[in-house]
Amino acid sequence: MAKTRENEDAVSRLNRIKPQTNLAFNIIFCVLAAICIIPVFFVFMISITSEKSIQMNGYQFIPESFSLEAYKFLFDEGAMILRALGVSIFVAVVGTVLGLALTSTMGYVLSRSNFKLNGLLTMIVFIPMIFSGGMIASYVVNTQMLQLKDSVWALILPLCLSSFNVTVCRTFFKTNIPDSVIESAQIDGASQLTIFSKIALPLSKPMLATIALFLTFGYWNDWFQASLYITDTSLYSLQALLNYIQRNIEVMANNPSMGLTMQQYANAMPKEGARMAMAVIIIIPIACTYPFFQRYFISGLTVGAVKG
Repeated sequence: MAKTRENEDAVSRLNRIKPQTNLAFNIIFCVLAAICIIPVFFVFMISITSEKSIQMNGYQFIPESFSLEAYKFLFDEGAMILRALGVSIFVAVVGTVLGLALTSTMGYVLSRSNFKLNGLLTMIVFIPMIFSGGMIASYVVNTQMLQLKDSVWALILPLCLSSFNVTVCRTFFKTNIPDSVIESAQIDGASQLTIFSKIALPLSKPMLATIALFLTFGYWNDWFQASLYITDTSLYSLQALLNYIQRNIEVMANNPSMGLTMQQYANAMPKEGARMAMAVIIIIPIACTYPFFQRYFISGLTVGAVKG
C-alpha cells in the first residue's frame, strides 16, 4: 500500500503544472482568444460607423462619429433579409440532417471488417480526398444530369457528403465501438440496422456533434454554390445575398449610366456599413448555435457499454 501511494504521489508530481507554466498557458490562451474576438468586434464597430467617417478616416476601432444607418438600411430591406435568412436556415438544417444520415451510415458500414465490399468502398471514399474530378465535371453533373440549377437542392446536395467526414466516422466506429457489444447484439438476434440505431449512434454523440458542427458551419458560410447554380435572387442565402449586394454596390457606384434612381440609391446607402452590418447578422445565429454542440465534446464515449 505504501509503495502504491508513493507511486501515485510520484505520478501526481509529474502531472503537476508549475505556476510559471500555468501563467504562460493562460497568456497564450488570452492571446488566442483576442485573435478570435478582436476581428468580430472590429467588424461591429465598422457597422456602426458613419459613412463619412469611413470615407475620411478609413476603418477605426473607435470611430469619430457613430451611425445606425447601416442597420436602418437592412431593416428597410427586411423582406429581402428575412427571405435570405429563411433560405440559410433551411439549407443549414436540412443539409446537416441529411449529411449526418449519409455520413454516419456510410462510416458505420465501412467500419465493419466483415463487410465484403469494405476494401473497394474504402478506396472509393479515400481517392476523392486526394484527387478531385474538377469544377467543370461537378457543374455538368449537377446541372445537366441532376437538373439542380436554380433549385435549393443545389445548395444542399453538393456539400452534404465529404470523404473526410466519412473517414472520421469510420475511424470512430472502428476504434470506439467494442466488437464485443456488436457480437452480443448479433447473438441476441439484432439486425445491423438495430445495432446501428440502438447501440452505435447513442455511443457516438461526440462524433455526431462534431460532424454536425462541421456541416452547419460549411452550409451557413457557403456562398460559392449559389454563385454557380443560382440565378434566382429569391433563392439566395445570407452569404450569397451579401456577395450579391457587395457586387451590385460596386457596379452601381462606378456606373452612372444605370439611371438616376439607381445611382441615387447607390450613393445614399451606407456601402461599407451595410456590408459589415450584414456580416454581423450572419455571425450571430451560428455563434448562438455552437454552445449546444460543445457540451457533447466532453461526454463519455463507451461508459457502461461493456459490463464485466
